[in-house]
Amino acid sequence: MPQTAIGSHGTAGAGRAVRLHRMLYRHGAGDGRAVFIPYDHGLEHGPRDFADHPQAADPSYVLRLAVDAGANGVVLHIGAAQQFFWEYAGEVPLILKINGKTEIPPDDRAFSPATATVEEAVRLGADAVGYTLYVGSPRQDEDLAQLGRVREDAQRFGMPLIVWSYPRGSAVAARGGRESFYAIDYAARAAAELGADFVKLNWPQARWRDETPQPYREPRSDSEMLAALVRSAGRALVLVSGGAKTGDDELLAKTALAAGAGATGMIVGRNLWQRERGEALSLMARLRESLATGAGRANP
Repeated sequence: MPQTAIGSHGTAGAGRAVRLHRMLYRHGAGDGRAVFIPYDHGLEHGPRDFADHPQAADPSYVLRLAVDAGANGVVLHIGAAQQFFWEYAGEVPLILKINGKTEIPPDDRAFSPATATVEEAVRLGADAVGYTLYVGSPRQDEDLAQLGRVREDAQRFGMPLIVWSYPRGSAVAARGGRESFYAIDYAARAAAELGADFVKLNWPQARWRDETPQPYREPRSDSEMLAALVRSAGRALVLVSGGAKTGDDELLAKTALAAGAGATGMIVGRNLWQRERGEALSLMARLRESLATGAGRANP
């Protein structure tokens, strides 16, 4: 079974529970598993992700795709949410990304400043807010303080908090790199310790260097690493990144492995909207099948 996190949460527990239930049980497959479609790339990557797929430059196209594909939610920055989401309100949950940055400066001192507020998310009818945390960045003091303010507001307004937990910085590189099992596992635990309801993680790799702490300097299977991430996240629901566009078989295999390890679901963007609409709709159906298959293998 996938993780569950619907329950009391301070004085605004009912609002949080309603929003979690809506995302996990009223949308998508309705079985507590989830596939979210991120569409924050226009700020984070610029227009390059749309160069070969001009239809995806239109937020309306991606929102309609999310509705028709039965996504559990779509992730937007404030501009797209204000200008386009109202046409689809009630048809698909909105996750408002409330911090962000461009890819132009180097990542050695990564930090995403606030670009919106939890109050704006409530006004727009969002069911969650998204926050990018750079674990290990030299600017993490600012990051942790900013996330603390966001968490307080999210709790006050009964708004679930999804943390994109990304290792960054030279110290992370020296210990194996941002995709290493050590770094991703640390990111999972950090987000849980800081109050995330969901934590979005990249796929871990079993690689290490001399400075990598034990017990991370030994071979691990993908299933072992993913299960460890779920344990480290505790009651924060784990969402695994679909990443850049890949072959269908690779993505579906990863989805089944993630579900089998106990993850709640996937965040899949470019693998969906960087393809023709019919292919994207078919892939979404297969992603849901892979989630169910993987969870079934974990619970015969």
